[in-house]
Amino acid sequence: MMRRWACAVAILLAACKNGPSEDQCKELLDHLVDLEFKKAGAAATTDAQKQEIARQKTALVEAKTTEFIDTCKDKTAKSRVECALAASDLDTGVAKCDENK
Repeated sequence: MMRRWACAVAILLAACKNGPSEDQCKELLDHLVDLEFKKAGAAATTDAQKQEIARQKTALVEAKTTEFIDTCKDKTAKSRVECALAASDLDTGVAKCDENK
């Protein structure tokens, strides 16, 4: 999971003067975490499972927020953030954002 996480961050790195806002970066982090859990097959059928998945997502976001937001705002093109936010999966969606430099 961490390897794919690192790949997702690496895909989004690019120097840019007109970078994304902090809110866009926070939204992107949440979106990438959701896509990662989706890819990992994290589906919940019971309330307890839903709560556990939500707890895990929150923990991951909290652990990565500061570093991710700083990198996103300072080194990521706004167009890549917008592209990744529109993606519906990591492999064919977010990965294509890097191809469209």
